[in-house]
Amino acid sequence: MAIIYQAELRPSKLELLGGWAPSQPWFDGDATALTSVGAYRFDDPEGEVGVETMLVQAGGTATFQMPVTYRATPLPDADDWLIGTLQHSVLGTRWVYDGVGDPVYLQAVAAAIIGPRDQAELLVEIDGESVRREPTAKVVGSGVDGVTEPALPTVQEIAVQAHGTNTVVETAGLRITVVRVPDGSQTGDDSAGVLSGTWTDQPESRALVLLSPR
Repeated sequence: MAIIYQAELRPSKLELLGGWAPSQPWFDGDATALTSVGAYRFDDPEGEVGVETMLVQAGGTATFQMPVTYRATPLPDADDWLIGTLQHSVLGTRWVYDGVGDPVYLQAVAAAIIGPRDQAELLVEIDGESVRREPTAKVVGSGVDGVTEPALPTVQEIAVQAHGTNTVVETAGLRITVVRVPDGSQTGDDSAGVLSGTWTDQPESRALVLLSPR
């Protein structure tokens, strides 16, 4: 269950991502014109790390998938994956990382596919009361028989490569492919498991993350 606070963020999430996205090989758009078209979250079993995936457009029709993690302290040895910091009016400074380099995101998305496990339920804190909110993107894992959900890897056990508009991560005996441009061209049929989803302007399910043993 993800608890979301009504808070002011400086910079905003989209402003932070807009400063980082142009350096990514899969991004092609106007980074000053990012708009959110959906988002979904997973739970961190330890309750320490925020795990959110944002689906954004950048002045065009293409949708880009950007998994991020929010941490109260820096993740050791993960400077390569640091997107930046933001000030949260309730929680203070948050270090924001590209999820593909964060062990907590990788464990969470693998568990969602293999289990399968549900995405996090959203609770918004408003004047001291928790109000349930529907996510703007809904995802479901396919399930994978005969594959065990991974233990939490270390940063050193994560290998990341860019493959066209995909980001491929190898860790904990798994190959996890984040589809950065979920345009329907990838179905996951050649993978052991897939996380699929729909969002605000995309009612037909699209493959978002692919998983295979390696």
